[in-house]
Amino acid sequence: MQSREAYGKLLAWSRELAHLGTTMGLLHWDQRTHIPPKGHDNRAEQIATLARIHHQRETDPRAGEWLAAVEGTDLVTEPESAEAVNVREWRRSYDKAVKIPESLAVALAKAQAHGQSAWEKAKPQSDWAAFQPSLVELVGLRKEQAEVLGYEHEAYDALLDDYEPGAKAAEIEPVFRALRVATVKLLDRLRDLEQPKTVVVGKDYPLIDQERACMAVAARLGYDLEAGRLDTTMHPFSTCIGPGDARITTSYDPQDFTDALFSVVHEAGHAMYSQGQPKEHHGTPRGEYASLSVHESQSRMWENFVGRSPGFWAFFQPYFQMIFPALRDVSAHDAQRWVSRVQPGYIRVQADELTYNLHVMLRFDLELAVMRGKLGVADLPEAWDGKMQDYLGLKPPCHAKGVMQDVHWSGGLFGYFPTYTLGNIYAAQFFAAAQQELGDMGDMFARGEFAPLLGWLRREIHSRGKTLLARDLVQRVTGQEPDARYLVEHLTARCERAYYL
Repeated sequence: MQSREAYGKLLAWSRELAHLGTTMGLLHWDQRTHIPPKGHDNRAEQIATLARIHHQRETDPRAGEWLAAVEGTDLVTEPESAEAVNVREWRRSYDKAVKIPESLAVALAKAQAHGQSAWEKAKPQSDWAAFQPSLVELVGLRKEQAEVLGYEHEAYDALLDDYEPGAKAAEIEPVFRALRVATVKLLDRLRDLEQPKTVVVGKDYPLIDQERACMAVAARLGYDLEAGRLDTTMHPFSTCIGPGDARITTSYDPQDFTDALFSVVHEAGHAMYSQGQPKEHHGTPRGEYASLSVHESQSRMWENFVGRSPGFWAFFQPYFQMIFPALRDVSAHDAQRWVSRVQPGYIRVQADELTYNLHVMLRFDLELAVMRGKLGVADLPEAWDGKMQDYLGLKPPCHAKGVMQDVHWSGGLFGYFPTYTLGNIYAAQFFAAAQQELGDMGDMFARGEFAPLLGWLRREIHSRGKTLLARDLVQRVTGQEPDARYLVEHLTARCERAYYL
């Protein structure tokens, strides 16, 4: 078979896999937004059936033959061409997929669906005992998956590679340790200072008005609502069903508008990345995101570098005052100081910028301990509370605000959490590069001009797809290796402004 013919076969194979994958994504989205309570068992069976078909297609021996017919030919000599990128990533995913037995792929899909529904039922009652069996099953299956995939150093690396290709736990640990030292040092500077005035929470924010305001903000930032939608869920998330369909969700606190606001800005950041991926390459690696850390760099940039900036609040506060009578006496300056405050808390998604990474490090440490066999699932609640005390000086009052707060483990997403802090590191470095090219974006934001930043991200990051690994993408875009100092400098400046240091 000629290389060009084989490549055409691979394109069709890849796009079919994408359709199956996004159809499963649509079923997961429906499960978390609209499914009736009695529909969960059947939904798990539906997802398992699709997972079986997906795995069968993904491991089709003909795909291996087509890859062999293309590799090493003139078609893939230019390493950053669409053909070379696709073949490289197809080979990587195919070689991983053929190692996983169909029975394991189906068992994982079913356990993930059951795990999420079990978590949603158990979390409101902080019922760890009801959720623990599902998590035990998921941990066992993920450990089995790591073993069949194989690894050079440790099992966790095999799982981490699903989200951050090429990353190793041993490389992440020293980065996180150094960032923790810098974080604690800055926390110590702020410990005895007077907190910014409480000006946002404890007021009345009708949910219908919150939704209207959040949609208006997302649209102004650049989220295309004709290619997306906003729904309500217990835990905010985003999902891309395909070109023209990047959906986001949020949850609402009737006494704190910023809870929904920042989750919507965060998820819109994810969705704008999806909306910016090259449509002509949809269904192939060239049209996918680089890695989850790069995806998180986009969401965290919009949430924190934009959404918590003085310029953002200078522009939007008059609108918020019009929507919410409770904010009519709150200045943009006071509101921005309030959302920049540092106040250690129990909940990761509600954490301030500075302490957020400590929440991530806690989860990373526990995942490593579980995968290394040093910690059992039954011991997670006690270990969680101990880490919270060590890292943040707090003891959660219940499991819902502790070990059960995140949806990730209920879906078996072990290895996902470190991408949040890696994303913060990359976001700071990307933002510094954008600022160097575009000029003072604070003034732009104050005028409601967010398109220049989005355009820069489209050009430098979104349009590249999976052409480069995350570290290489950072190097290409910023001219430097990934460096946490940009994040430390940003956090220091943000805190000094909020606390008048």
